[in-house]
Amino acid sequence: MRHAYTPTVAELEAFCACARGGTTIQAARQLGLTQSAVSRSITGLEARLGVALFSRARQRLTLSDAGRAFLREAEPLLDRLNDAAMTVMAFGGQARVLRLAVLPTFARLWLIPRLRGFQATMPDLTIDMAARLAPVDFETEPFDLAIQRTQHRSAGARHIHLLDEELCVVAAPALAPGSLSPRAVLRLPLLQQSTRPTLWPDWCRAVGLDPRPALRGARFDHFDMVLDAAVAGLGVALIPEILARSALDRQALLRVVPGDFRTGQAYTLIYPDRSADLPHFARFRGWLQAEIEDIWA
Repeated sequence: MRHAYTPTVAELEAFCACARGGTTIQAARQLGLTQSAVSRSITGLEARLGVALFSRARQRLTLSDAGRAFLREAEPLLDRLNDAAMTVMAFGGQARVLRLAVLPTFARLWLIPRLRGFQATMPDLTIDMAARLAPVDFETEPFDLAIQRTQHRSAGARHIHLLDEELCVVAAPALAPGSLSPRAVLRLPLLQQSTRPTLWPDWCRAVGLDPRPALRGARFDHFDMVLDAAVAGLGVALIPEILARSALDRQALLRVVPGDFRTGQAYTLIYPDRSADLPHFARFRGWLQAEIEDIWA
């Protein structure tokens, strides 16, 4: 039940627009309303709350202390309402939506190129995908599943192992036309993944080298940036083999050190209990596991 003191959406929009613009004229232009309509909304809101939200001087509106406190709550409310509307609009007339949180490079280089095959099996399904590096809180976020590494496991969620993470050392042919010793690799520029800064030092320890020189080199946020930088010849990359496979197949990159380096992490399908009963989730899970199995076929 809506209480008498609960603002309407129109009042919240007028308030936030006036707070940003400083005048009812600017707010009216932003909202596509008349100035008198905005003024009525502000007057009605202040009467509803029983407090002045603005001080007025020479047609300028300045937030009062109460107004500043209210703005901190009003803007997120409108943002959440907008997000909720867009979530529903994502159905686009379809009966079902599958919401995925996926590691950004895995999504771009591996999952998205294969999704057409899955969607052909469920034409009435809409995909809603978001890139996510942090663990998903399925209690507060609307995702049906996440595809992330072992370290992103969520409390209270189920987890299915997809494949172990194995990294390969790669470089553009112009930079390293043949195999190199691990020590020779360290004499070349090393491309760093800034959200996982220990990868090169861990690799050095695994091959018996001093890890201290391994932190030098250009830094990039995501593996796809590291991969692109390696293809451009900017340095040597330590990349998950599953993400580098396409570039290796077309010989845009070459393995410069034989073998793979296991990080102890694994790509994992993470999902809440509520998803287990969704038929489109079950179909996606089966399809995904089959695609992963095809990698080793």
